[in-house]
Amino acid sequence: MKFDIITIFPKSLEPIISESILGRAQKKGIVSIKVHNLRDYTLDKHKKVDDRPFGGGPGMVFCAEPIFRAVSTLRKKNTRVILLSASGRLFNQKEAMRLSKYRHLILICGHYEGVDERVKAIIDEEISIGDYVLTGGEIPSLVIVDAVARLIKGVVGRNESLTFESFCANLLEYPQYTRPANFRGLKVPKILLSGDHKQIEQWRKIQSLKKTKQIRPDLLNGGKKCKKLEKLRKI
Repeated sequence: MKFDIITIFPKSLEPIISESILGRAQKKGIVSIKVHNLRDYTLDKHKKVDDRPFGGGPGMVFCAEPIFRAVSTLRKKNTRVILLSASGRLFNQKEAMRLSKYRHLILICGHYEGVDERVKAIIDEEISIGDYVLTGGEIPSLVIVDAVARLIKGVVGRNESLTFESFCANLLEYPQYTRPANFRGLKVPKILLSGDHKQIEQWRKIQSLKKTKQIRPDLLNGGKKCKKLEKLRKI
């Protein structure tokens, strides 16, 4: 899968996408993540990418021309073009799974007071990572790349780890423990040391449901019912 990120601050993204799981996935050739400087697609000698808004008002607005040129250069036949915007569709795990089906994503990082409205003519959708305002789309672009890339086969070492994690079946992930079994008097639940995998699986489902009811009850109330966990919802 290929990701192209369009930004005016490319250096802020490059160290992150080259490390850890994303870095290894690129070395293996599973994913490709490229960062493009929007200023490289300008036509004037000053590489100007923004201007004052028509009608007045504070701040600056990204001009349509450089964004049109960048998207036109990078776009392929099966590309999905996304504008990171505070007014976009709310991003979540379900959206990450949807986007992971595409072979190529172009992510446009907005900044300042936003982008010229005419840019909407060349994008496929707008996405927001939360109901708050950030200084730009760089952090949201990293969130989307990370969440989507890890769903691609081969990116995460153990595929089963993607099945039993937060937001699977509208539940948060169960508590996890590792060695030692007793750390400063804080002990690992005995069931996890029993070797009884059937009982451990049952315990994890119960803990997952309890955690969700306590922290994110909205997931239980608004999500689709999971037949395997219906009996546990009365806990």
